[in-house]
Amino acid sequence: MGPVLAGVLQLLALIGALALAYIPLGDYMARVYSSDKHWRVERWIYKGIGADPDTEMRWSAYLRGVLAFSAVGVLFLYLLQRMQGVLPGSLGFASIDPDQAFNTAVSFVTNTNWQSYYGEQAMGHVVQTAGLAVQNFVSAAVGIAVAVALVRGFARSRTGELGNFWADMVRGVVRILLPGAFIAAIVLVACGVIQNFSGIHEVGQFMGGQQQWNGGAVASQEAVKELGTNGGGYFNANSAHPFENPTPFSNLFEVFLILVIPFALTRTFGLMVGSVRQGYAILATMATIWLGFTAVMMWTEFAHHGPAFEIAGGAMEGKETRFGVGASSIFATATTLTSTGAVDSFHSSFTGLGGGITLLGMMLGEIAPGGTGSGLYGMLIMAVIAVFIAGLMVGRTPEYLGKKIGAREIKLAACYILITPALVLVFTAFAMALPTPGHSMTNSGAHGFSEILYAYTSASNNNGSAFAGLNADTQWFNSTLGLCMLFGRFLPMVFVLALAGSLAEQRPVPATAGTLRTEKPLFTGLLVGAILIITGLTYFPALALGPLAEGLAS
Repeated sequence: MGPVLAGVLQLLALIGALALAYIPLGDYMARVYSSDKHWRVERWIYKGIGADPDTEMRWSAYLRGVLAFSAVGVLFLYLLQRMQGVLPGSLGFASIDPDQAFNTAVSFVTNTNWQSYYGEQAMGHVVQTAGLAVQNFVSAAVGIAVAVALVRGFARSRTGELGNFWADMVRGVVRILLPGAFIAAIVLVACGVIQNFSGIHEVGQFMGGQQQWNGGAVASQEAVKELGTNGGGYFNANSAHPFENPTPFSNLFEVFLILVIPFALTRTFGLMVGSVRQGYAILATMATIWLGFTAVMMWTEFAHHGPAFEIAGGAMEGKETRFGVGASSIFATATTLTSTGAVDSFHSSFTGLGGGITLLGMMLGEIAPGGTGSGLYGMLIMAVIAVFIAGLMVGRTPEYLGKKIGAREIKLAACYILITPALVLVFTAFAMALPTPGHSMTNSGAHGFSEILYAYTSASNNNGSAFAGLNADTQWFNSTLGLCMLFGRFLPMVFVLALAGSLAEQRPVPATAGTLRTEKPLFTGLLVGAILIITGLTYFPALALGPLAEGLAS
């Protein structure tokens, strides 16, 4: 079997698995967030944190809950890292420096999981399990909660209430992520992923010195790392490490975990707004972009010219021979079109155009299908923009799901889509203009620029993957990337929740003969076009200086 056919068959198997999980998982999540009953363990949690899960919140109160919970998470994780040197189970590792502790705390609380350190050489068992793994669960649950609040904004009318943040967050952890990660961890252990609390072992000589490996609760963290679209690896090599991802089957299973909740949330959305076909329209948009990006990525990596590439079956530099070009391309596309950031190959070693595809996937806003929750609310914001454009074209007040998109709504949506590009482009410009940040670049020219652009794109979009050629463990990058992660996560949430509150207060508008049918393929095409055009106009100059220049020159 040739490598191209193997890659296509893996893609088809992945699509089949996602299709089988779509309806049952989507229906289950709709029941989770529509139920008025609380499990006993959930009541214990509410009592412990002093929250009343039955109190409805307006958008401002919901936002305060999100910000307060996240602020406590950042503080706790920062202190845990700073105290690592005196904690048991630290494996002898020293406490983390202040700038890196800040960067890592912000990274995991914002669901970014950017890592400017070697996991197996810096973080002990306590920080990994009580700090990083816990944030993998709760940060993903926060994203789903905000998405559900926006969906309620479309579904409700003449009320400003969006539900209860504490109930939504706890249910996301207890009813969705914990059981899903438990099952996934068992599968990963069966595939050969390690799960232990062993110390550091000498495993032999390597390049004249002793090679050391330490164990860890890898399978349990790997499961939620992918299921919650987190991405932070237990080891520096991330999912290219055989302890995290040992076989081609485990590789495909991890891609399935990355995509399953974001895709299934479109079904949840359709059920909660009372129109499954609306959910299918959003699903079709996400699937069209994802399949298109995956096909182009596989083509660029397989078709790269030259005898060495032809003998290897494609551009194999930076890719695991266990997976090959096809599986690596599928993984790279999935991880950059979601907010995962996990990697089974190194994007810096992709072809020039292949690296550009990973960049463009993040620049779209990671909405195809996006992160757990963030993908859905990002796509719904783009749907609001598309409806507004359609309304301008026909001279009619735009409507979406029975809600008028007026001046207030479109201003909030516009602010949402402007935040991330502003962070990416401004901080990239500063890093290229100042003398010190440039010293962190391994390469010069277009590829070196792509390293900087990728870092700020990844941080601002809460992705977490890296181009792998940039030394980001400096005070400049730890601080500025940390700020990008904070602003890139929480400022958009402000506008999402404000929009949800505005929509929930409206009276429903009855559909007429002139209403745009947003469940039809025509709207799906309009939405795909709007996404690509807005992103292209925003980022084309930066892409032209980096991956496009490199790809066209090769």
